[in-house]
Amino acid sequence: MPFVSLEGVDGAGKSTHVGWMADWLRARGHAVVETREPGGTPLGESLRDLLLGQAMCPDTELLLMFAARAEHIHQVIRPALARGEWLLSDRFTDASYAYQCGGRGIPAERLHVLEQWVQHGLQPDITFVFDVDLAIARQRLAAHGAADRFEQEDGAFFSRVQHVYRQRAAAEPARVRLVNTDRTLDQIRADLVGMLLEIGA
Repeated sequence: MPFVSLEGVDGAGKSTHVGWMADWLRARGHAVVETREPGGTPLGESLRDLLLGQAMCPDTELLLMFAARAEHIHQVIRPALARGEWLLSDRFTDASYAYQCGGRGIPAERLHVLEQWVQHGLQPDITFVFDVDLAIARQRLAAHGAADRFEQEDGAFFSRVQHVYRQRAAAEPARVRLVNTDRTLDQIRADLVGMLLEIGA
């Protein structure tokens, strides 16, 4: 069954679509697993707390992300796919390229080594990147109140993150689909339905 990931800068609104997408798929008779990164397992959630709240150097951040991902793949993702269930993940490895390489400036070659080691070729069948005006994203984050360590980064950081997401969409258009969020919710979801139907929903 398909593996779907949802991506975007903090404040892009992607998280609001995960539950809706799961409900839509279930209404069509599909078994669905919803999960997130970092997190998705007890160990992953503990690492998430560290990653979002504890200051650390970029290399430590990247390694902890992949430690959480290794557990996530082993405990959740591969078992769900083996059972024939749809897997919806709020972020996956595209986020590491965007945030740790784009945002933090870690060379992509380092991440590529970890990706091959941990994932053994596993990739989402389709990745939705929710693309938003960064000023709007910042307004949404400000409205949420308390911000985590990533949400507190400056505009230049998020500009680099968004640039990498757009680069990946341009490089892999069959898998990575940019979703323009400067439209009504109904318009956005109509596009999402069309793309889900393409992969067998």
